[in-house]
Amino acid sequence: MAVLRKCARPMLASVFVTGGLHTLRDPQRVAPAAEPVTAPLSSRIPWLTEDPERLVRINGAVQLGAGLMLATGRLPRVAALALAGTLVPTTLAGHAWWKEKDPEQRAAQRTQFTKNVSLLGGLLLAAADTHGKPSVAYRTRTAAVSGRRAARRTRRDAAHTLSGVAGNAAGAVRSASASAQQAVTRHL
Repeated sequence: MAVLRKCARPMLASVFVTGGLHTLRDPQRVAPAAEPVTAPLSSRIPWLTEDPERLVRINGAVQLGAGLMLATGRLPRVAALALAGTLVPTTLAGHAWWKEKDPEQRAAQRTQFTKNVSLLGGLLLAAADTHGKPSVAYRTRTAAVSGRRAARRTRRDAAHTLSGVAGNAAGAVRSASASAQQAVTRHL
């Protein structure tokens, strides 16, 4: 499985590395197609630039960087999620097959759209891959259960110790009382 993982990640990442590099080199090529998606995004997110070319360049940089991270195994889950996040607007902007009138163009765009949806599925699998280790959620739940057990055990031990101390204290008081009565009796 480890060999498969080592081969599959670079294969999955390759499309993002090459695409991101092409977009960084020539953002003017895809900026007009991205404008229908970038305009609504920048109007809803105030800190986001309105320049489609700059947004396309940022998207390309994220694809290149996260693609390299995924290919090299550096934070692969984070890289896969970042790539999935860039793939959604890229797919909506670049492969809106439902808007095409020409049947051939429509079929070609539908194929590209479907390919990107498949890539998205692969990225989601890569993001969920834990390399055979338990997930963070599982480890958190296990730690919480273990902590609750330890707290109950500590509470039970403390109650037992206190009851023993209380019993010893009561015995000590009885013993002191008996000694005091004997001392008084001797002096009388």
